[in-house]
Amino acid sequence: KLAMEFPSEDIFLMTASPVIKAITNFKQVSKTLEEFDVEEQPSSLLEKRYPNIKVIQSGVKQLKSDVHKIFTEDGKEYIYEKLCLCAGAKPKLIFEGNPYVLGIRDTDSAQAFQKNLAQAERIVVVGNGGIALELVYEIQGCEVIWAIKDKAIGNTFFDAGAAEFLIPKLTAEKQETPIECKRTKYTMEGSEEKEGPIPASDKLGSALGPDWHEGLHLKGTKEFCHKVHIEILCEVKKIYLQQEFIQLQRTSLTFPKEEKNVEPDEVLWPVYVELTNGKIYGCNFIVSATGVVPNVKPFLDGNDFAVGEDGGLKVDKHMHTSLPDIYAAGDICTASWEPSPVWHQMRLWTQARQMGWYAAKCMAADTLGESIDMDFSFELFAHVTKFFNYKVVVLGKYNAQGLGLDHELMLRCTKGQEYVKVVMQNGRMMGAVLIGETDLEETFENLILNQMDLSAYGEDLLNPDIDIEDYFD
Repeated sequence: KLAMEFPSEDIFLMTASPVIKAITNFKQVSKTLEEFDVEEQPSSLLEKRYPNIKVIQSGVKQLKSDVHKIFTEDGKEYIYEKLCLCAGAKPKLIFEGNPYVLGIRDTDSAQAFQKNLAQAERIVVVGNGGIALELVYEIQGCEVIWAIKDKAIGNTFFDAGAAEFLIPKLTAEKQETPIECKRTKYTMEGSEEKEGPIPASDKLGSALGPDWHEGLHLKGTKEFCHKVHIEILCEVKKIYLQQEFIQLQRTSLTFPKEEKNVEPDEVLWPVYVELTNGKIYGCNFIVSATGVVPNVKPFLDGNDFAVGEDGGLKVDKHMHTSLPDIYAAGDICTASWEPSPVWHQMRLWTQARQMGWYAAKCMAADTLGESIDMDFSFELFAHVTKFFNYKVVVLGKYNAQGLGLDHELMLRCTKGQEYVKVVMQNGRMMGAVLIGETDLEETFENLILNQMDLSAYGEDLLNPDIDIEDYFD
């Protein structure tokens, strides 16, 4: 975007990775919903397309904002007029520095994970967001103990009702031919298998988009399909290596079969996980899929940035940080403007793309001394993804975020086919979750955006015999 606006200016893109992420097959599904693929491409492609862009492959060692300078790991320094920080976030590991704990957030860690899974008979997955959900569904031939701190699965994306709707898919035998997927495909060109230890998860890779598991062979050693046991309302209390566990002289448990008495495990495992509910399970390794923390570390030293409660760099409605000529976008930043009542920040690919595009527009407007309106994509939270092979659309305050008790929910559910939930407040639609091919996303998007009073329709709003689109389009 910047390169197009300022063809005669030099634009430096600093990245620690040899590849850059490019958005391809972009499709505007509705006013606010977008679908796209995320592709890794060599940085030379970008330089070819825009001759004024120079890609510098090196990590940032230090930022000196008072003198407008960036120092890179390879010992060079660069002066900037305007700077946008888009360094993303890194996995929040439950335990740092343990070789049996894998954090998944990027293509490199997904590859390390796949290599370990090939020899695994049992793994423990900790976390309840999008990555944990997809992972647990995709893994076959390996026992999975899934530890979640909530009552129901997928808490970041939906409620207990939606979780109940999805659970049968975890036990069903999967179709051999997955429904064709139209979004991100990850190919790992040039990164041929190099034998060695699990890569340290503090190395920053590029964040995974949706469908990151497509094309990865997620199969363990055993000959069955799904074997998932969910431990709810618990977190990891402690991790023991095999020797420590033997010295403890405590009992670990076998994989629970139905609701029979749980038996002590005779097998010796490389690592053991003690949960806060008192249970101990042995496993080959642990996957930490517990969210991310903004990657602000290289930039804070010696610079007085205002930082949000979630650890991100605070940005105003024009993506400025608190320091002059420095902007931030994507996972590294914390939106600190007064948001629209139906938008909230979530560290997702869609928002990173929107923020990056908008930050470039803001940088251009500031440079040219022009004023600029807030981008429309911040009017309504909208995200489309796939879980358990169902299309999932979440709109607005889909989990009644911030609405307190002052709201009501309306539901429609056809087992194995669709799940529709809307969040209503004072007769107006504030949010929705749509699972399956409901074709309601555009109608609901309009109803949330225009805040029309729907009290008159009552329960009929979700009546499948009434074609709701005819009313409101």
